[in-house]
Amino acid sequence: MRKVGSQLGCQRYASVARSCYGHAMPGAIHHSVVVVRDLESGLRFYRDGIGLDVLQDREVEGDWPALFDGPSRRLRAVFLGDRQVPDIHAGVLELISFLEGDLVARRRPGPPNAGLFQLSFFVDVEATLTKLADLGLGGTPRRVTQSTPNGPITIATVRDPDGVVILLTPGSITQRH
Repeated sequence: MRKVGSQLGCQRYASVARSCYGHAMPGAIHHSVVVVRDLESGLRFYRDGIGLDVLQDREVEGDWPALFDGPSRRLRAVFLGDRQVPDIHAGVLELISFLEGDLVARRRPGPPNAGLFQLSFFVDVEATLTKLADLGLGGTPRRVTQSTPNGPITIATVRDPDGVVILLTPGSITQRH
């Protein structure tokens, strides 16, 4: 990764689209959010099972009802990712738990429909499946072999405690080495 400059303390990297204090460049996903019913179960899955690091854990008050129809103005946000990689280079997962109010129950897991479908993580697939099974998390994994520009890889899906489909992949399915 080649550093190409800095603006107002925001380091910019040539290899990634970035946003620096109002200068947005589309192309990279900064973070995705999963609303959890039980934050501790979510942390066991994503931190202990998938292997993400806790980057930040804080309570936040804001006008969440106006911004995205949140059930309360108070939430706890836990940001997860790779502590060794700046968040402008790798996506971050934010788990949020509303501290007041009721959440609408998630529909029963089923086939894909319109809207967000899954989150995907680069991991050692078999080691992660073993870790999740040892924690009693993820359910019964589904595995397939997928063609890639670098040859076939085995990918798998599991579900987080709130039913979100999680794809586990050992590497890119689009980039040639």
